Amino acid sequence: MAVQTESEMKVAPRDPAQVMRLARLGSFHQSRLSFMRQLTRRMQSEHCAFSRPKFAMDDAGVGHAVYSAEIGGRTYSLVAFAHDLPDAQRSDRVIAEAWDATFTLFDGVPADDDIDRLSRNVPVQEAGRVTAHELTVSRANRSVRLWNHVVDALAAGQQPDADQIDAVGYLMRTTAVYGSGKLGAADREQIAGRPEFESPFQAEMLTVYLIRWFVRDLVQHMARAKGGAEAVTLDPLLARRLGIGNSTGLGMAPFLINHPVLTNNWIAARENAIARVRSLQRAETSELALFENLLARSAISVERWSTSHPLQAGGVKQLDRDLQRLRDRIVDKPLTGSDPWNTIYLWTEENLGLEAQECLASLMLEPYGALVDDLCGCMSADETAFERLRGDMKVSELAARIEEIYGWALETDWADHGEIARAWYVSAEKLEPRLGERFEEPIEPYEQPLAPARDIARLHGDLAGWAGDETVAAFVLRHPEHRHAVRRVQVVSRAPYAEIRDNTISAEVLPIDMLRCKLSFFGAVHFDPRSDRWVRICMFGNAPYPEELARGDADTWPYPDIAASPG
Repeated sequence: MAVQTESEMKVAPRDPAQVMRLARLGSFHQSRLSFMRQLTRRMQSEHCAFSRPKFAMDDAGVGHAVYSAEIGGRTYSLVAFAHDLPDAQRSDRVIAEAWDATFTLFDGVPADDDIDRLSRNVPVQEAGRVTAHELTVSRANRSVRLWNHVVDALAAGQQPDADQIDAVGYLMRTTAVYGSGKLGAADREQIAGRPEFESPFQAEMLTVYLIRWFVRDLVQHMARAKGGAEAVTLDPLLARRLGIGNSTGLGMAPFLINHPVLTNNWIAARENAIARVRSLQRAETSELALFENLLARSAISVERWSTSHPLQAGGVKQLDRDLQRLRDRIVDKPLTGSDPWNTIYLWTEENLGLEAQECLASLMLEPYGALVDDLCGCMSADETAFERLRGDMKVSELAARIEEIYGWALETDWADHGEIARAWYVSAEKLEPRLGERFEEPIEPYEQPLAPARDIARLHGDLAGWAGDETVAAFVLRHPEHRHAVRRVQVVSRAPYAEIRDNTISAEVLPIDMLRCKLSFFGAVHFDPRSDRWVRICMFGNAPYPEELARGDADTWPYPDIAASPG
């Protein structure tokens, strides 16, 4: 299938003013552009070879292991350290000092000297240092109740309960997967030119994929240590349902604000993919069959989506109802006519909620890899190219850009305490970004520049006293406090999906919307907010393990297989 140019597309990408609202961003779902799926497709297409050079674990599950993957002619190795962690020390907080397991992704295959060096540094995380030979650093904790259940069941010669597996979804959850120079690891620039890491977060996704393999091996090892000859291994169908959890809090929330160009490139790729599919005049029978199969499998995934957060629980129930309405609509009016995808998308906008609209937007990309997968190559960003201010821009042009892009911000009453109720700051105690109550806590002197709408409204107010033919350079010399806001307007003028079109410091802001948006591009599913400020997710659930990758489904695995259910 030939890729359409913008001029050939009948349907334009959706307006940023529609897409970049937090409620919609917080309803995004994984898609074939997600980073996990990019990785598994590449590993399968390149016939990635896997090995486990070391597995030195005692009966208590303490020791180290090495898991290697050969991709793009290079070998990368997860070096895993398993620890005996007392329950009282188990914490998901960034400031934790001990974990059930710690990891690094090594560039190559580590020698014994490397493992010895890493054993003194990786288990202590921030208190240690790695080198440019390491690409990521990570740590994880067990989901204790499910971990014990699985070990006990396997040790007794039985399979664990499928409902308990689905209720949690993972045996371990990471509390951080650091890359890009963290703790001395290799900078992004060192690996960005490698084809296997060209797309964002591929080293981090490979780390998590290999952690999942290690976790399966470790739980089976501990079951054998406990049960001896009576112990059994996990049923492959149950093992597939287990992913790796992740606990993500406010530390990730500012990412979309702090990386506007990268954010733009991710969302622009998705929106262009959606527009390409909506522009198709016909759908082939095989394409419709795949779409309807994945729609049915999505319904199963929603049934397995467990969350106690009232807002998300209500959203899941609504999504379940909406997907059934969507399936009924397709039975009543099959997608065999002209412009099928645009027609059904417009129907969802009029009849279904945001969760279902964005679920359909992801689903209708699935049959069209040949049409949309090239956009994966557009998702990285050289953000340094946007750092320099255009000093020769006229004040009149800058003001016009603000009025065009930020009209909603100019209409906001910034004197209203409800609109500025919150302030972002970094906690000295927790070493994490925090969102505090501006009028209840003495935090305003420490506020971080994470309120672009307010700052640009202030900028626009000060521009009013300047002649239109004056230059931005002259204005910034007089008003250096607006430099960051001027740069942001210039960036968003060139990158239309770079800006959240909502107030990020209002009393109504939900940081979990920012978290979900980013995590959906990772490929996460089953979002489980624990408050409005942090969320648990599952990664690589249902993905093929390394020994299954050559013959298994390397792409549509996020959708549970209808036929593959052990109970």
